[in-house]
Amino acid sequence: MSLRTRRCSRCFPLSRILPVEASDREATFFRVIDLLPELPIARLDLVQLFGRNAPLHVDLGCGDGSSLCEMAQQFPKTNFLGIERLTKRVEKVRRKAEKIENVRVLRADSLFAVRYLLPESSVETFFLLFPDPWPKRRHQLRRIFTRDFLDAIAVALGQHGVLRVATDQFDYFQQVERISRAHQQFQVVPLSPDDAVLPVTKFERKFRKQGVPIYRLTLRKTSPVR
Repeated sequence: MSLRTRRCSRCFPLSRILPVEASDREATFFRVIDLLPELPIARLDLVQLFGRNAPLHVDLGCGDGSSLCEMAQQFPKTNFLGIERLTKRVEKVRRKAEKIENVRVLRADSLFAVRYLLPESSVETFFLLFPDPWPKRRHQLRRIFTRDFLDAIAVALGQHGVLRVATDQFDYFQQVERISRAHQQFQVVPLSPDDAVLPVTKFERKFRKQGVPIYRLTLRKTSPVR
């Protein structure tokens, strides 16, 4: 997949990995990069994308970009990349990040982006905040958090990099914890004061109003046991 760009002062990447509806083809995105379906796949050039070399934090399934943009404003020396599959959400992120220099958004499936588009050892922190829980038993195989997902995260994370997960579904949290503790390249670490500075997402705000418990897990990449 080659990276074709419509050059601009700052660009937001837009993936055309998934089938595109007619309305999508007709839409015009300001400062957007198209990733066109041509082989071989090219990994993102992060320095070119952000115009600088800085630590990278990635929000998987960034939704409307509220928490992504708040984090970027809190930490201006860090680059923030949001990955979101839905076009309308990507456009919302674009609008919110209009004047925030250290934010980019990629329209793509999260697992595809982690596995094929992010360079090896390029990410300092991943956020997986309230992923689709697929609560019905027959749908749970669609959940993103699997051994394969964690394998891909391990490759993209730099040494001692972190994955921070939050969900309102206790059974999903148990699944995340079980897979994480069985993975040789990760250790579960105690929640730190840094968790308190995370902006509240739209889903978390909704769950708090409903009195729904929030379950969190922080994983740190370690050297595999030999």
